[in-house]
This record gives sequence, C-alpha cells and structure tokens, in this order.
Amino acid sequence: NACRYCEGFCAMFPAMTRRLEFGKADIHFLANLCHNCGACLHACQYAPPHEFAVNVPQSMARVRGQTYADYAWPAPLGKLYQRNGLTLSLALAAALALFIALAAQGQPDAKDFYAIFPHNFLVSLFAPVFLFAVLALGLGVRRFWRDIGPATTGAPLSPPAAAEATHDVLRLKYLDGGHGEGCNNESDAFAHSRRRAHHLTFYGFLLCFAATSVATLYHYLLDLPAPYDLPSLPKLLGATGGVMLCLGTLGLFKLKLQRDPQHGDAAQKPMDYGFIALLFLVSASGLLLWALRGQAGMAPALALHLGSVLALFATLPYNKFAHGIFRTASLLRHAVEKRQPNRLGVGGE
Repeated sequence: NACRYCEGFCAMFPAMTRRLEFGKADIHFLANLCHNCGACLHACQYAPPHEFAVNVPQSMARVRGQTYADYAWPAPLGKLYQRNGLTLSLALAAALALFIALAAQGQPDAKDFYAIFPHNFLVSLFAPVFLFAVLALGLGVRRFWRDIGPATTGAPLSPPAAAEATHDVLRLKYLDGGHGEGCNNESDAFAHSRRRAHHLTFYGFLLCFAATSVATLYHYLLDLPAPYDLPSLPKLLGATGGVMLCLGTLGLFKLKLQRDPQHGDAAQKPMDYGFIALLFLVSASGLLLWALRGQAGMAPALALHLGSVLALFATLPYNKFAHGIFRTASLLRHAVEKRQPNRLGVGGE
C-alpha cells in the first residue's frame, strides 16, 4: 500500500488498498481478481533483481493454485490433479477412448453414430459425469463465495454490480494490462495475443456447449435426431466453436511455452497443459469426426472424441476451468465492494 505504482493495472490493487488486514479469505479473493497479465511485475521498482524480490503475479498464481486445492470437492481429487494434471488428463482420455473403441468393435464399419452407440446409451454414459462436474464445481464455488463474503461486509448484490462483473468477464477486461495495450508474456513488451487466445478458447467452448444444448432440444422437443448437416443451427454452432477452440488452445499452448517463468507458478504447468490438451483434443477430434462421417474410419474418431469429452467433464472441477468460476465470483464481489463506502479512505476509484 506504499508506492502504489501498480494500482491501475487490474482490479486487485484497488481492492487491496481498501484493507489493512489480510485474512486467508481476503488473500484468496485478491488472488482470483488477478488476471496474471504481468504488467505489474515490470512496473514494480522492487521486483527481481531487487533484493526485496516482489513478484505479485507469481505470488498470486501460487495462491490461486491453493484456492483450487482448498475448494476442490472431493479434496483428494483436486490434489491429485494438481500434481499430475497433464499426465492424468491424457491418460484418462486415452483409457476412455480405448474402452469406447473396444465397446464399438461390433460395428467397426458403421457409418452412423447411433449405429455404433444408441442415443440413450450415450446419454446414460455422459449425463452422470456431467452432473457430477456441475455438483463438484457448484459446491466449491459456494464455499468460496461464502468465505469471501466478509470482504464485502455482507453487502447485497445489485443489478449494476452484476452487470459490471458480467461485462468484465465477457470482455476479459483485465487482460489489457490496465491501460488497453495488452499483457506482458515473454518480456515487458505489451501484446493482445493472450487476450485473443483466451477469447477464442472461451467463446469457442461456449459455442460448442451451445451446439450440444440446441441438439438436445432438437432431439427431445422437435423429434429431429442427429446427425445434422449445414446449415442447421447445431452444425453451425459446433463447427464455428470447434475451429475457434482449436485456434485458441494452440495459441494458449504457444504462449505458455514462450512465457517468462517469473509471470506464473511453474508447479501449475502440468495443470495448465492438461486442460489445454483436453480442450484441443475435444475440438480437433470433433472436427475430425465430422470429416470422417459416413466413412470407414469414423468409429475410431468417435471413440477418441467421446473419450476426450468424458475426460474433460470428469476433470472440470479440478483443472484450470475452475479458475474462470472463481475469478467470476471474485469480480462480482469486487463490483459489490467498490459500491460500498471506503472505510480506509484510500484506493478510491
């Protein structure tokens, strides 16, 4: 709270200057407000190689990693994924794909999805895993929200606060470095590459999920079973989302490899790479499945796609997907807090 050179870079710093005491819940709240853009590291006069070695992005990244472990449900699964994220993700996807491929051996040359697996069988396979992921994430963020509640003195939510938080989430506002020039990645140079890759990944995922949701409505309400062709809405949403997700995850992977190690927590790299790898497998195998539909090689592509989707759903509560949920909750709390009287009289916005 002394020099305040970094106050304008993201929401974390104004929130920090509103408090003089930092309990565990406050630290979790501030860490999840940090978007790890890296700008404050290069602006700080006490950053390495200064003897104080102040490194806010790295410190906050470590706390976020602790957040995922503390609020994971069940807790042992969160700790397992933290240590072996990439290996666990790929091994689980491969094992599930092999299991599904073996189950499909009776129809190796089938040219229709439902000739290999009936629709109801797929629903019975995926619904429990998806519902478990929703339950685990919901319980985790519920505990997180309850713990960071005192940070806002119990102030109620309001439509303006909710609208501001939604705007900040959808625009990834704080990946602009606080001044609109973008993030720092491999150096102190500013660029919008991280923000664009995150946008492609985020909206690509949402479009793919929307495609599945619309297809479900088509099947049950309109009695229009899959497969669908262009220009049907499920195919338009899925194809667009799949391409965006492929490009976004490739961009994130490249940026992760190039990133200055001072900008993050090296211990979380397996978790980061595991999540990126699963998203890429889901999108790439989905596009491959579309290209091979009606051909002899469709069955292996279907097994790979279904195995990747199952692995993604099973690990959602413990992989990097959770950071989006906790960050959204923190941005909402921040939008509420900034509308309350500032008892310290500093850090005004």
